[in-house]
Order: sequence, then structure tokens, then C-alpha cells
Amino acid sequence: MSDDELDRLKARRLEEMKRNVSAQDEPPKDEKERPSARKILSGKLGYRGMEVLQNAEAQYPAETRMVVEKLGELIESGEVTEEIDGGKLLMLLRTVGLSVRMNTKISVEQDGKFVSLSEKLNRAKEGA
Repeated sequence: MSDDELDRLKARRLEEMKRNVSAQDEPPKDEKERPSARKILSGKLGYRGMEVLQNAEAQYPAETRMVVEKLGELIESGEVTEEIDGGKLLMLLRTVGLSVRMNTKISVEQDGKFVSLSEKLNRAKEGA
């Protein structure tokens, strides 16, 4: 084998190694185009579902991420097809041990309008 042939073989092998390294650095094409589990779940959330999800992420970020990943997989595989409203999501989170706290507001009707209970009580106190 001559020196020229050896140099060409080395150059070809070096190019192959570079291609292999660059191919390992890039994620597969289907992974690039695949939406995140949170985005998949967001598309299935119904009434107040996003509010529950945001509260859960704020209170239990790591645990909620795991639940979101699993729900995303189940939605993507077709095992979960129905809309997930806030109540269902809250019950699911509480079932797996995440006691997500939600802000609650009680409204009552007064003179044809809905006002908060605390506002109504304050007005009653002032009037008495």
C-alpha cells in the first residue's frame, strides 16, 4: 500500500467518523417535529383545565411534569380521547398524591349582579 492510498483511506475514515458524530448530536427528525407533552395536553384541556395545570406546575413542578408527560403519551397513543376539564385534572392530581390548592371565590347575586361574598358582607356591615 502506498502512502497516497493510506492518506486517502485515513481521510475517508475521518469523514465517516465526523458524519457519525454529527448524526449522534442531532435528534431524530420525528422527535424534532413531535410537539411537547404539555402542548398535547393543553389541546385536550377543557373548562378551567389550564388554570388547574398552572397551579399544579407552580406548586409541584417536578411531579406535575411527570404527570403531564404520561398524560401526553396516553393522549398521543389514543388511550385518552375525551376532553379533560379542570375538575377531572384536579381529581387525577389528587389521586396521585398532589394536593393542588385552588383559589376559590364565592359569588352571590345582589341587585341582579354577581358580587363576591366578602364584598356583600362588607356592604351589610357598613349599612348596619
